[in-house]
Amino acid sequence: MKDQSVAQSKFTDSGPSTKSKCVHPLCFQDSTFLIPGLFFSCFCYYIITPFMVIYSSWFTEGFVFEDLTCLKCEAGWEQHGGNCYYFSTSKSSWTDSRRSCTDLGSDLVKIDSREEQIRLRFLMEDDEDKFWIGLTDSGEEDEWLWVDGSPLDESLSFWGYGQPDDLGVYDLPGADCVRMGQKDRYDLKCWYDRGCDYPQKSICEKTAAAGV
Repeated sequence: MKDQSVAQSKFTDSGPSTKSKCVHPLCFQDSTFLIPGLFFSCFCYYIITPFMVIYSSWFTEGFVFEDLTCLKCEAGWEQHGGNCYYFSTSKSSWTDSRRSCTDLGSDLVKIDSREEQIRLRFLMEDDEDKFWIGLTDSGEEDEWLWVDGSPLDESLSFWGYGQPDDLGVYDLPGADCVRMGQKDRYDLKCWYDRGCDYPQKSICEKTAAAGV
């Protein structure tokens, strides 16, 4: 089905200090909703100007369903479209972080779009925060794979300047795992490779649950 985008924007804040407050008659806080026969995924798009951040609410047509259902996330998880995200503040290695995600019925986040990267950046409470994501070349050098085994699409990569550089730090071996963050939240190019044993926060992702 071909996507159809309809937008209705609303100025809700004069600065970037708060999370999204986008409003659309059918969208609330990046929710996913259904009307009979159609599935819609809402997300907020941010336009940064010298004077303000403009929040716009969009929705796109997706799959067809026969009933009216809502997709929801558990308490403590953030929703974007049909996915739920958990920002773990516990610092651990990439492998241990992934294990913690799987214990929650999820996995380290796989970033599939620019919109998803934008959303995750704005959900970070601290501009300097750093989080493991589900990307690694630990199997073979320079062959970057997501946790689901799919290769990185370089057209949808957000490496920081000079990255990846495979530099080990603090007596740890070469950098084979990826974290996002470290730069101002308005700079989307914020992926950095890091030694996988380095303790870091992490982002877990899972599909939103259907409920009436």
